[in-house]
Amino acid sequence: MTDQITIRPSTMGDLARVDALLAASYPSLLKPDYPPSVLVTALPLISRAQPRLLACGTYFVALDGEGRALAAGGWTHSAPQGGVGPRDVGHIRHVATHPGAIRKGIGTAVMAQVLASAMSAGMTRMMCQSTRTAVPFYAKLGFRARAEIEIALRPGITFPAVEMERTL
Repeated sequence: MTDQITIRPSTMGDLARVDALLAASYPSLLKPDYPPSVLVTALPLISRAQPRLLACGTYFVALDGEGRALAAGGWTHSAPQGGVGPRDVGHIRHVATHPGAIRKGIGTAVMAQVLASAMSAGMTRMMCQSTRTAVPFYAKLGFRARAEIEIALRPGITFPAVEMERTL
């Protein structure tokens, strides 16, 4: 991985890059915090790029000089499972960092772009459904844990997470 990093809004052309990032990140980084029985059902559902998210204009990707995705993440007004709440509340969406790029500030830089974008769009509060693994990362960014939750991925398949929030 090179030192030249570009952070920009994602496009549909980033689908394969973000798929590769999620496929590398989630199985590796979530393993210490989730039992195999959870990961075997959840990983095929969460380790895929979401085309609508890539095209929404508020999802960002950090690329190295060779065009590989090192980190990605974004926000939407709608919640991850659908529905829209108050007009000034945004939702953090599908954040990931490549295992070879963690603790290098790249994920933090992507999140700085995400939060700045949300603030410029009038959001005053951000919600996040964090993996157990990412709780310390979000806490460093000013998020506070509200509750442990179960995310329904499909009928009969849930994923343990932590609901977090912060003001902007």
